[in-house]
Amino acid sequence: MTNTTAAPAPDRQAAPAPVPSPDFRDLPRLIALMTGAEKHAPAAHSTLDALWVLYDRVLRVTPDTVDDPGRDRFLLSKGHGPMAYYAVLAAHGFFDKALLPGFGSYDSPLGHHPDRLLVPGAEIGSGSLGHGLPLAVGTVLGLRAQGLTDPRVWVLIGDAELDEGSNHEAIAHAGPAGLEQLHTLVIDNASATHGWPGGIASRFASAGWDAVTVDGRDHEALYEAFTTPHPGRPLAVVARVEPKN
Repeated sequence: MTNTTAAPAPDRQAAPAPVPSPDFRDLPRLIALMTGAEKHAPAAHSTLDALWVLYDRVLRVTPDTVDDPGRDRFLLSKGHGPMAYYAVLAAHGFFDKALLPGFGSYDSPLGHHPDRLLVPGAEIGSGSLGHGLPLAVGTVLGLRAQGLTDPRVWVLIGDAELDEGSNHEAIAHAGPAGLEQLHTLVIDNASATHGWPGGIASRFASAGWDAVTVDGRDHEALYEAFTTPHPGRPLAVVARVEPKN
């Protein structure tokens, strides 16, 4: 007699849930997960929109390409307020969002200043003002020495950092050297002590940079500025936000 018992159905694993696309509207919730002292909240929130546009639409780097020699490099010089940076990295999958509530604790990789050895996607350790732009200049020169002329280097600095002499030296070198791969984003929240006659953009333009000033909360204006062609010259984007209280 023929056995008509049906064979057991093969095991079927449920398909993994789709990973939701990063959403700018989720950033306040992610930032709110980071509690504790020394939050430097104004410094963090001043960078939020510009960081989002960079990582969401401009930078050619993903969690899968953080070690690829051809990736774009982003250097956070304004490292004393990293909450927005951490939120944007987490939103884009560079590390698990579950790490955010531990911000600043003893055993957390998310310190009050980013550590490149602990934070996935971080290119430099930062926090002390005036270091990021010189490091970005050196990064471009290092890439050139390796024959890597396609990766772009972005550095985010604060307007108060321009009071540091190290930044003036970096600006003065990058223009005449024609460091086209170099892009500097200046978050201007009117916290500089000295300032510059004619505005921040004129400081860069006088040293041979292309420079543009935009509303630091307008995503489309930021994107247009970030993608401005600047053949043979470095680019500076000054993003104005509300003054620091």
